[in-house]
Amino acid sequence: MRNKMKWLLLAVFTMAALGASAQQRPVKLGHIESSKLIAAMPEMAAAQKQLETKQDDIQKESQNLRTQWQNLVTDYQKNEATYSDIIKTSKQQEIEELGQRIQKFEEIAMNEFKKAQDELLQPIMDKAHKAIQDVAKENSFTYIFDMNSGAILYASETSEDILPLVKKKLGIQ
Repeated sequence: MRNKMKWLLLAVFTMAALGASAQQRPVKLGHIESSKLIAAMPEMAAAQKQLETKQDDIQKESQNLRTQWQNLVTDYQKNEATYSDIIKTSKQQEIEELGQRIQKFEEIAMNEFKKAQDELLQPIMDKAHKAIQDVAKENSFTYIFDMNSGAILYASETSEDILPLVKKKLGIQ
């Protein structure tokens, strides 16, 4: 994997050098920490608030179901000696069914939370990406590297951090 990354970076820089010499234009590199940009976007705070509310609702319902299950188990254990075989079987089945309902609820809730997260965050990511592209074009950058991707091994002092430019483009302080 590391070897592939080296070859990819070598290929990118070679193409940049060839392209730059063909165009008689110097390669202009820039970088950004996209996580800082996204964290600074006002839309992100609103999305996080909505996701926290949804997560709290899920946790409350899950805890409510678990409390019901625990009450059934406690009641069964306390009264097991007095139950007839048919009542024991019925109570055991009730406990098992509620356990399955809890499991199903948590599975569905996790999927719905993930879907809501995607729906709320994707437009923010798209807006950030578009702003980065616009700034890169407006300022004649050849390449913009995301420092959060983990693929950057070195950033020269001549690589320009475009976070301030993108924030300005989005009207963020």
